[in-house]
Amino acid sequence: MDSVAISETKTSMNTLLSDLKQLTKVGLSLSVVFSSVAGYLLAVDIINYTTLLLLALGGFFMVGASNAFNQIIEKDTDAIMLRTQNRPLPTNRMSVNFAMAIAILFTILGISILYSINPKTALFGAISIFLYTCAYTPLKSVTPLAVFVGAIPGAIPFMLGWVAATDHFGIEAGFLFMIQFFWQFPHFWAIGWLQFEEYKKAGFNMLPMNTKDKGAVKQIIFYTFIMILVSIAPVLKVSGNFYIYPATAVIVALLGIIMLYYAVQLHKSEKNTDARKLMLSSVLYITVVQIIYVVDKFLH
Repeated sequence: MDSVAISETKTSMNTLLSDLKQLTKVGLSLSVVFSSVAGYLLAVDIINYTTLLLLALGGFFMVGASNAFNQIIEKDTDAIMLRTQNRPLPTNRMSVNFAMAIAILFTILGISILYSINPKTALFGAISIFLYTCAYTPLKSVTPLAVFVGAIPGAIPFMLGWVAATDHFGIEAGFLFMIQFFWQFPHFWAIGWLQFEEYKKAGFNMLPMNTKDKGAVKQIIFYTFIMILVSIAPVLKVSGNFYIYPATAVIVALLGIIMLYYAVQLHKSEKNTDARKLMLSSVLYITVVQIIYVVDKFLH
């Protein structure tokens, strides 16, 4: 009997852990931590590992909190969509009160840890949670402009690393913010294209003008182009202490052109397969570009 009870406890603990991972979207949280660590490394000459650890932890809790609040608000719409209907809240594996307790705990932990680095970092962390939860999430069912609002908290992590390192928001942090800001549009609209029917069921407006057509892809192409220009601009030394070598700018531009290529293909075909390639190339782009910037910096 004891062994049965033990195995049941183990199973329920595993379920709880898996549900917590889903509630806080651990994978997404880790990619955000990656961005903020890259931003930090770009700003420092000597790495302070304590600050780096605090930034990673604070950033992780901050994104986890945003995701938990988001799932509390969208519990009913999550139940409608195939992609989200097995989440812990729509299936009632987790109560809203428990999820709310986790969200609040993560908010307090995230902002407190970021505050221990410096108050500016905590402020941007708090702005990020607030905009994601109180502006982006409710706007999704109202207007396609929600993506613009959502791009602001989405672009904060890269810049957050710089602010954590320097206690200063200047042109460098502004550039890091812009790179990730403009990147979000092709990325999110590619997802919006793939999930268009599902989002429509839930009443979400995630494509420009809420239409799945060539007009939407024209916007994707436009923002991809702007993203490439902003990403290579540091080669002109217009972004303060954040600049890159010409060879680096060429590599970054080529990565951007891969995205542009898939965006043009999507414009021609309007097929989900091309939208998926665009989405995957956008994930590759933001990850590799951040690594390239850091490598470039340590070659200076």
